[in-house]
Amino acid sequence: MGRYERRRDPQRSHVCSARLPASARTGQNVADRPGRRAPAPPVSKAARRPVGAAETVAANRSWWDAEAPGYHHEHGAFLGDAGFVWGPEGWTEAELDLVGVRDGMTVLEIGAGGAQCSRWLAGAHDVRVVASDLSAGMLRTARAIDAAAGSVLPLVQCDGAALPLADASVDRVFTAYGVVPFVADSGAVLREAARVLRPGGRFVFSTSHPVRWAFPDVPGPEGLTATHSYFDRTPYVESEAGVVTYVEHHRTLGDLVRQVVAAGLDLVDLVEPEWPERNTEEWGGWSPLRGRVLPGTAILVAEKR
Repeated sequence: MGRYERRRDPQRSHVCSARLPASARTGQNVADRPGRRAPAPPVSKAARRPVGAAETVAANRSWWDAEAPGYHHEHGAFLGDAGFVWGPEGWTEAELDLVGVRDGMTVLEIGAGGAQCSRWLAGAHDVRVVASDLSAGMLRTARAIDAAAGSVLPLVQCDGAALPLADASVDRVFTAYGVVPFVADSGAVLREAARVLRPGGRFVFSTSHPVRWAFPDVPGPEGLTATHSYFDRTPYVESEAGVVTYVEHHRTLGDLVRQVVAAGLDLVDLVEPEWPERNTEEWGGWSPLRGRVLPGTAILVAEKR
């Protein structure tokens, strides 16, 4: 799995995040010195408000560049260095076979993060796999994992909505919790995936289940009561000193299905994986308690006509 999304405020409605709370930022833990006032910490504001594509790209690239090392340190054991996990529930591609990769195929991962999923595919099949991500920091993490393992995986830095690939050049495109909630126009991501796919090719993506947007992002019982409109598509935006630093975009399940169809793809499966008994871990707002009664992840499987 490339990565889960960030969670900053545990009391806010879910948006898409499974991100654990971030460590303190520079200036937030500076002690007062006698006769001096400690520097004021940066003012971080979170709100639901419109935000454009350019601000979204700049903010999320910078955020993941900075967070990449810590994210891998914190969650690497769950993800594995060469594991293909679809979401916090812990279901793997080896179990679900949703991408349907077979020997001889060319496969593209978008929003790859540390490229764990691509690395697993390269080891499990005789295929050509390319891992891509908007964040150079995430790709540095991927390269560090490769160096430790003695492997070399092709990596490309690019926006998932503007892929540097030729038309009809790959057999499979996928992302596990990448790209879709981090762009202002997820329809463009679907169209790009359709463009680079060969006829009969498949695009598979997982994302936080849209219904969770209506619930507080906490793992306990308070996370089981809806507090926000599921139909409110206003983005979640964090900013400091007027500069946007992080963005997540929400689409309803119907929105995502319509985007699949509008891109010229056929929706062949919509998977809402149940929380397995074997998984006792909490990850941000995801937990066994909530997982027993609410879907946490949606996986859409689409094929090019």
